[in-house]
Amino acid sequence: MATKNERLQKVWHKYETGRQHKPTSAREAVEWAVSEGLLELPEVDPYDVLAGYMSQALRDEYQTHPDGRRYRVNHAVRVSKGGVQLTFWGTMGFASHEHMEKAFAQRREQIIGDNLQLKTDVDVYNDLNHGKRPAIQMVMDYTDDVAERQELQKIKLPNRFSSIVLVLPIWQYLGAVRE
Repeated sequence: MATKNERLQKVWHKYETGRQHKPTSAREAVEWAVSEGLLELPEVDPYDVLAGYMSQALRDEYQTHPDGRRYRVNHAVRVSKGGVQLTFWGTMGFASHEHMEKAFAQRREQIIGDNLQLKTDVDVYNDLNHGKRPAIQMVMDYTDDVAERQELQKIKLPNRFSSIVLVLPIWQYLGAVRE
């Protein structure tokens, strides 16, 4: 039996295919699905609930590129209209270049915001613990980390190493594999 996310993803793809793969909101898709009898309305703010479920399902949908890279299929662009924030989803391979460019730029901005908050949190922690504990050093340049993860994606990892991949630099992992 399909999971809730898988069912919502299936409905989304049926809807967006019928719209020639034009980016649209999850709310529009669930309104359509309800009118078609594909989804049932929950009792509390039903469209918002379903749109939230669909957005999460779209966010969670990944495929694997023929060369083995796992990538996110659906990409969101947030737009404010009349003081209301709307999210339009597009499917990679079908969404316009402009939509994908905006989606990637917005995700980059989220990452920058997360990094700024992380730096602030670390700095405040260090200030609060000055002289009591060693300062936590946080490297904010991810160039080497991204390159290492890209190389690790090319390697078929034994299960016993899957939990250490995120904390060890690649040279340490490769040394452990040789042992």
